[in-house]
Amino acid sequence: MKTYADQTARRYGATRAQWAVLSRLNRSEGLKQSELAELLDLQPISLTRLLDRLAENELIERRPDPNDRRVNRLYLTPAARPLLDQLTALGEDLMAEVLEGVDDKSVSRLHADLGVMRENLRAAIGRSTTQVQSQDPQLTARKVAP
Repeated sequence: MKTYADQTARRYGATRAQWAVLSRLNRSEGLKQSELAELLDLQPISLTRLLDRLAENELIERRPDPNDRRVNRLYLTPAARPLLDQLTALGEDLMAEVLEGVDDKSVSRLHADLGVMRENLRAAIGRSTTQVQSQDPQLTARKVAP
């Protein structure tokens, strides 16, 4: 599925990762970069590169947050809309093809189960990070030190 999505996005001059960013911003414009990184489960530096490329292509814009000068909010530009419409239609076609013969109840159950699995992984990662810090006081000291 990733390969097909990559090939599909490439036909329109985008990557699958850029497609994901544009789709998420379409649903939730005005997100902070940190919020978007968390929603997409991306490292902030990886997202920064994606956003830089999208901004260079005039598909997104960063606007200052009126309440916090350190923060930018992310918005789609009018130029992003036609591309996003094409990618959305292709995504819907892809999902229809992939889910052909699978009933709606099974799709809903799968979606719910995958959500539980994602949260379980996040919890496990959180526990693992806490354990590593408690076993290595220098890590904790470096993280806490100003």
